[in-house]
Amino acid sequence: MTAVPQPRPEGPGPLEGLTVVEVAMWVAGPAVSVVLADWGADVVKVEPLAGDPQRHLAGVMGLGGPGVSANPTFDMSNRGKRSIALDLKSAAGLEVLEELISSADVLVSNMRLPALERLGLDADSVLARHPRLVYALMTGYGLRGPHADAPGYDTGAFWARSGIAASLTVPGSTPPFQRGAMGDRTAAAALAGGVAAALLARERTGRGQLVSGSLYRWGTYTLASDLSIALQYGTTMATARRERMTSPTTNNYRCADDRWVWMIGIERERHWPPLARAVGRPDWLADERFATVEARQANAEVLVAELDAIFAGRPRDEWLAVFAEHDVWAEPVHTVEDVLADAQLVAAGGLVDVPGPDGGSTVVVNTPVDFSDTPSGPRVPAPGLGQHTDAVLRDAGYDDARIAELRGAGVVA
Repeated sequence: MTAVPQPRPEGPGPLEGLTVVEVAMWVAGPAVSVVLADWGADVVKVEPLAGDPQRHLAGVMGLGGPGVSANPTFDMSNRGKRSIALDLKSAAGLEVLEELISSADVLVSNMRLPALERLGLDADSVLARHPRLVYALMTGYGLRGPHADAPGYDTGAFWARSGIAASLTVPGSTPPFQRGAMGDRTAAAALAGGVAAALLARERTGRGQLVSGSLYRWGTYTLASDLSIALQYGTTMATARRERMTSPTTNNYRCADDRWVWMIGIERERHWPPLARAVGRPDWLADERFATVEARQANAEVLVAELDAIFAGRPRDEWLAVFAEHDVWAEPVHTVEDVLADAQLVAAGGLVDVPGPDGGSTVVVNTPVDFSDTPSGPRVPAPGLGQHTDAVLRDAGYDDARIAELRGAGVVA
């Protein structure tokens, strides 16, 4: 690491004083409320007695081992929350949940619609009982339509069905794999913004409402440039192939050390002359093959091959220094290791220290929104399963005798 991560925030966040009840699992739902927790809300995570299934993912991913208990994928979506383990298959468990919801400002869920209806937790039923509640629901495919009840992990709804995977597939190749929870986390950040808007509307009207988002809709919004072109012109954009890129200033190139640079010169006429000079070929500016946008487009494969040979002559960092001298717009293609060593990541607030369960601290990735006057960011680590069951129940008005009775009956853990 090149710098110390920013400290955890001190002082109230923008959602301080708000209570969120989360009945969700895996990533897309919990990621909504982790943003709200970073913004200062008190988030109560309601888990089944066996826990959120994501708690057990570290072993599946090969991250666990003897003496290793860390589960970074779970922690990222659940830090800053309080956990209560509750059996929602029992009438007593549902009664407890109803008590928690009655004093909450926000309910977050990503359970499938039929399951919510069976439990009486569908939006219509809950809002009829609690009209001031903001109900945030993340689904796979939306609330209506033939696929509304289908299981919706982000690899299916956001990545595959939305058109993103196909649009990134080079002809003759195979569809690329998505990185973990990309659609989940980005869709969740958008829905957290929707929750904030609904809370503002409640201040004005006195009524809560359902705020819903879907992984599928987030995928189609992510692909909106391609879809809009298809709607307007009836054509689809070809998948980019670097060997045939029509503008050399928006391509990527391999350097001598097997690292890559990505050119970001979108303005073709403006950014071409600095690049030609930087690579030592100012003569290309008068070369009829490359002198105009149209010529460079017609001779793209020749030009890319020439540039590939040139870029192969120096390591990446040398090229970046040359680009800085010539005002060439480019960025390094970073690996995960590069990102974590990037001083800009820390300067931009991308990493933050969070206290660990053993009294130490750990560095985590921050959520992407900052506030100038009401500090945001994680304040405490992810909870253990049922770690706060007693405290949450006491806050809801249960005495120790009743808590013991519920525990003895297997309703809570």
